[in-house]
Amino acid sequence: MWLFLLYRLLRTIPATWAIVSLVFLLSRTLPTDDLLNQALLNENTESRSITTAERENALLRVQQRLGLAGPVFYFSRSRSSTGTVWQWNGSDNQYHRWLRSAVHGDLGQSYRSGQPVTAVLGEALRFTLPLTISAALLATLLSIALGLWLVCGGPAFLLTILYGIDALPLFVVALGLLLLLANPDILPLFPAYGMGQQTLENAPWSEQISSYLYYSALPLASLVLVKLPSLVVQLHDALRHELGANYAITARAKGLSTYQVATRHALRNALLPVIALLTDLLPALVAGAVVVEVIFALPGMGRLMADAAAGHDFPVLVGAFYWWQ
Repeated sequence: MWLFLLYRLLRTIPATWAIVSLVFLLSRTLPTDDLLNQALLNENTESRSITTAERENALLRVQQRLGLAGPVFYFSRSRSSTGTVWQWNGSDNQYHRWLRSAVHGDLGQSYRSGQPVTAVLGEALRFTLPLTISAALLATLLSIALGLWLVCGGPAFLLTILYGIDALPLFVVALGLLLLLANPDILPLFPAYGMGQQTLENAPWSEQISSYLYYSALPLASLVLVKLPSLVVQLHDALRHELGANYAITARAKGLSTYQVATRHALRNALLPVIALLTDLLPALVAGAVVVEVIFALPGMGRLMADAAAGHDFPVLVGAFYWWQ
């Protein structure tokens, strides 16, 4: 089992490199004139007119600081009177410099704030990591409990409900919980947005944890509800198959109940096909965090990626893909 998990994790390395490289190269195809002009305005703190030579020198400094100087990739294409000309740029290009820095943990600077990208990502991860890890653990534990309950005589209509939830997209589930449980006109049980951290910086740990659970209840429930049906259905089918095996029939003939056979013998084998789903669970929850954090206005990685994409803050966007992949 552990070798299978290790194989799945190692297989993601080339995919991660390909996706992050693609995002980086695509970001360099977008226009950056507005970005450079804004950076020049920020550097010209004396509020005076500058000459053309000064502007060109300042522009070069900004391009070097933002990693936009030089060719984008190892080779480039240009057009001339004789046709298309391919030019080899060597290692002196934007992609090579970025990749070399990224391997050492330096993801550049944010275009908007000027902060290191790692600092910006670290601030957002403080909210997203607990949310996604909690959702993964809760979905896994609930799927095991519900799968055992269903196979040991639980109500059949629960499977119908799970199939119905599985057909709903995440944003519909999140908006449904928001309208039902955070609506002053229906059930105002939970807050509609935010994390409520501003007034709790100096509060005791117990009060901070209580506040975090209160504000993250609906986002957590949204992520869990969307991923729970597939896990439960897969485990339920695997358990039914295992309970029909000869060893399970023999165990029941010796006097063990269905629950005892399922927990002592069948569950261990039934979990093997579920592991394939679990390896994809955390990346799927990370993708879902983008939707949930935007809907509930949470200051996590999902909202950071959405804001970075809207504000053309490419180093933050590429860095977010780098860490999440």
